[in-house]
Amino acid sequence: MAAAVPQRAPAGSRHAHRVPRRFPVATVPAVVLGAVALGGLGVLAIWWRGTGSVTGAAGWLTGAGRITGLLAGYAAPVLLLLMARIPVLEREVGADRMARWHAFGGRYLVSLTAVHVLTVVWGYALTGGHGLLKEGVDIVFHYPEMIKASLGTLLMLGTGAVSARAARRRMSYEVWYYLHLATYLAVALAFGHQLATGADLGDGPARFAWCGLYVGTAAVLGWYRLAVPWLHDRRHRLRVAEVRPEGPGVVSVFLTGNRLSELRAEPGQFFRLQFQAPGLRWAANPYSLSAPPHRDFLRFTVKDLGAHSSAVAGLPSGTRVRAEGPYGAFTARLHRKHKVLLLGAGVGVTPLRALFETLPGEVTLVQRARGPEDLLFTAELAAVAARRGGRVHALTGSRAEVGDLGGALRRLVPDLVDHEVYLCGPEQMAEEAVRALRAAGVRPDRIHRESFAF
Repeated sequence: MAAAVPQRAPAGSRHAHRVPRRFPVATVPAVVLGAVALGGLGVLAIWWRGTGSVTGAAGWLTGAGRITGLLAGYAAPVLLLLMARIPVLEREVGADRMARWHAFGGRYLVSLTAVHVLTVVWGYALTGGHGLLKEGVDIVFHYPEMIKASLGTLLMLGTGAVSARAARRRMSYEVWYYLHLATYLAVALAFGHQLATGADLGDGPARFAWCGLYVGTAAVLGWYRLAVPWLHDRRHRLRVAEVRPEGPGVVSVFLTGNRLSELRAEPGQFFRLQFQAPGLRWAANPYSLSAPPHRDFLRFTVKDLGAHSSAVAGLPSGTRVRAEGPYGAFTARLHRKHKVLLLGAGVGVTPLRALFETLPGEVTLVQRARGPEDLLFTAELAAVAARRGGRVHALTGSRAEVGDLGGALRRLVPDLVDHEVYLCGPEQMAEEAVRALRAAGVRPDRIHRESFAF
């Protein structure tokens, strides 16, 4: 029988403690970026070893096509690994930072792919004395694996187009998620082309390492994206216990299940939830814990921001839930200063609500909202503040009414420069807040940001 959820989320321990971390904050991100750069140098070495003298415009264009093709072929599995949900990376680097790396690298991948296609066709056209169009058609239909590679290229470029910021703003997370799955097919289609026509790979160690990178990436994706969630589903058997209204368009979802403490979730983290209900079961949307994890239940707070989140409000008790996680480095592991400011807006307050209860030191929470009716957890936050001795402030009104955000924050938190800041909210608000905090003198390494952008 599922455990009953409380009438009000518990206020946690009076003795919050710092979660020990295995490595200094910057260690794992630096190691990951260093490994990616080292691999890139290895790809350049493969090109250099296989390149003799380069002469004439055709030679230079063909050489450019080869090197950009190799770099694009290397970047594709690396970008997939960043999104493979590897636990140590999710915990020590953070899903938000890896998503930014993924987006940044994705732009380079699309650019490298486009340059590869253009320079190879142009170089071959000059060598054979043909026009660009004729040479392009000949390559697609007469070279091995090129039809599949062409389809993969079109899928890659299309995915890049829908991932552009202007396009993302016009579509829901669910649509973006489904379209983004085309990346896996694009990479798979291009792999055969790389082996068939990639003369630089040869038949020795380079080819073996290249195959190992792709096969290893597929294995990691299969394990962490498919097998682990399935095993967790079998072990924890999560179900909806209650859906509780919190405000206009906002509900809290309480999940119960088996052995929840074995998930080792931390305040500030999130899960990707697949509710096994019509219209919801095929998308895993990210939702943050809005209360410290309890041995008997997990609480998530969801705002109506799309078809998936709006349908969550109508879920009946007993609905099965498949959960991937916990993910995210937006936790007490980042904590270094005695004074902490938690700054959030909208549904971005949810992870801050959990951190407010558990972070050690002097903690102040500032919630930014258009009006008092948009504030979340007002009574809960007041109770937690009274229990732990923290402070809660509401910063309401339009941007014109609030004025300079930095000035408003300094009025609420006079010693702002001495604080470590956890920041979470809509992208525009978060960017404005970072600028205001930097202008107020807060060091960039003391600003920890969690973004809800996708």
